[in-house]
Amino acid sequence: MSETFRDNEAQSRFELAVDGATAFVVYRKTPDTITLVHTEVPAELGGRGIGSKLARATLDAVRAQGIKLVVKCEFIQGFMKKHPEYDDLLG
Repeated sequence: MSETFRDNEAQSRFELAVDGATAFVVYRKTPDTITLVHTEVPAELGGRGIGSKLARATLDAVRAQGIKLVVKCEFIQGFMKKHPEYDDLLG
């Protein structure tokens, strides 16, 4: 399985490309805050843990940017409930 994660700033989304399909998290950004709005995982990637990999990579990228996080996306909210190690990111 080939995976590539990137911050696609032109489309305001974090992307995880896997085997020719792309899962993504849409965001809105200000100079000191990033708001995660929506996560989408294509049906062909379902059931493979891709959403969790994308969530972890996204939250790690937010941490590396050193800005505060606001989460409007239900999927990311659910992931963070299971992974409190990311709670320090919340603004």
